[in-house]
Amino acid sequence: MERIESKIGKVKNILMQREGFSEIEVALEGRLEKAINYEDLTGKIDLGDRVLLNTTGVKLGLGTGGYHFVETNLSHPLTSLAGKGHIMKLNYTPQQIKVLSVEEEAAGFQEVFNNFHSLEGLPVMIFSLHSALAPLVLSYKLIQPQARLAYIMTDGGALPAAFSHTLARLKEEGWIKTVLTSGHTFGGDYEAVNIYSALIAAKEIAGADAVLMGLGPGHVGTGTKWGFSAIQLGEGVNAVNILGGRPIFCPRISFLDPRLRHQGISHQSLTILSQVTLSPALVVLPHLPEEQEKMIKQQIEAYKIEEKHSVIWEHGKMGWEHLQETSYSFQTMGRGLSEDQAYFLGICAGGIYAAKIAEGKGFN
Repeated sequence: MERIESKIGKVKNILMQREGFSEIEVALEGRLEKAINYEDLTGKIDLGDRVLLNTTGVKLGLGTGGYHFVETNLSHPLTSLAGKGHIMKLNYTPQQIKVLSVEEEAAGFQEVFNNFHSLEGLPVMIFSLHSALAPLVLSYKLIQPQARLAYIMTDGGALPAAFSHTLARLKEEGWIKTVLTSGHTFGGDYEAVNIYSALIAAKEIAGADAVLMGLGPGHVGTGTKWGFSAIQLGEGVNAVNILGGRPIFCPRISFLDPRLRHQGISHQSLTILSQVTLSPALVVLPHLPEEQEKMIKQQIEAYKIEEKHSVIWEHGKMGWEHLQETSYSFQTMGRGLSEDQAYFLGICAGGIYAAKIAEGKGFN
């Protein structure tokens, strides 16, 4: 059974380039269509190149932004290895890529890991949808403008860090100091085998004052209780606690999602908090209109969240108003700041409260 659709196109336009990433237009069966080329996997791209494209995601109508992906540059099919590193990501696939992992000897940090004792209460903001990343960062910086923030990208969504336009901009503008790609994600300032090493590296190597941990763009959900990629964030809470950090969980909240399972606190966040986490987190919830808060409180009670976790109610309005003043475009599941206000208020509340923790004014 064939599981990949591949087609051959010709590069007609290079729409945008940044390090390791090109967005291109290709002539494909008489149409101009968009595609992405990752230089780490397939080398550089030029006008006129013939490229083999993975067209599966577009064919299925999946959330790839309408992009095909270059499998091979047929005009320049050969590439060469360079640099240090022996750890493979995407291992045992045709696209397996060599990286210099922060843990391996050639990186020069092994003593850091061997001598590590504790994250010493380092705040770690944990979120599921990638749309939360910029609101969290910008809200945090309202309180702690000089803070050094690190982002740990987990491998439940997009694997190349370069796919995220938001992340590239946050990094370029200095809002995020360091990106660590863990598991099979790749392309960060530091590569890590897992989230434990990534957390240690964020504190001891990157010198982060606070950390954000969450999936890249793309999020698998199946409509079943256990079948969603963000379930890995339960392990994230556990890892932060094991290493002596302070996990700050930012639930996914909406009152506009047409699917009942995502009304109020999403069933995904409730499953993570009630059954996947084995240790406590600070669960930050936003102040909302009375009926919306009432529903969330009923969910918290029904799932016995407060038996395991500390629930914090925080005002997110200051952060939400700040987002409207920026030049960033904010959307979640196709809905903007004013449309899905509860979602963005919740994320902003998480960022503001995490900054208060770092400032020593939050729950201790």
